[in-house]
Amino acid sequence: MDLFGDLRRMNKRQLYYQVLNFAMIVSSALMIWKGLIVITGSESPIVVVLSGSMEPAFHRGDLLFLTNFHDDPIRAGEIVVFKVEGRDIPIVHRVIKIHEKENGNIKFLTKGDNNEVDDRGLYKEGQNWLEKKDVVGRARGFLPYVGMVTIIMNDYPKFKYALLAVMGAYVLLKRES
Repeated sequence: MDLFGDLRRMNKRQLYYQVLNFAMIVSSALMIWKGLIVITGSESPIVVVLSGSMEPAFHRGDLLFLTNFHDDPIRAGEIVVFKVEGRDIPIVHRVIKIHEKENGNIKFLTKGDNNEVDDRGLYKEGQNWLEKKDVVGRARGFLPYVGMVTIIMNDYPKFKYALLAVMGAYVLLKRES
């Protein structure tokens, strides 16, 4: 298959059409993502479990669906996804303790189901509890192992670029009938 030969044979109008088609696919995906953010109230409505710390509830590669409605109180036993200052990747763990102050502020402690100790060692130095502002979302559903594609693409960047190149070439070279 001669990719560049096919591109040279394609007239300019066809090429513009294919590029616009590709741009529409990308913009549609972004619009769907932004729509999910609005509907779920979560800055990241879908996340992939990256470690085995939540086994047996969730395994590495499970795809989680999140919501983050601010009126809904956090309860012990819930699985939350949270960000900690100084860490780029959100963490998926279970709320094990709730600490409610007299003024109504709620703080909570998390732990991975498969971990021996709570998460205080993961929080920023001097932080013993999480607050609502740290929560990215709460797990509402999952698809087992669907996120393994994401993990493979992160572990093997060349695979990711090859897959993107093949998908881009397919969209650009696909002929409409």
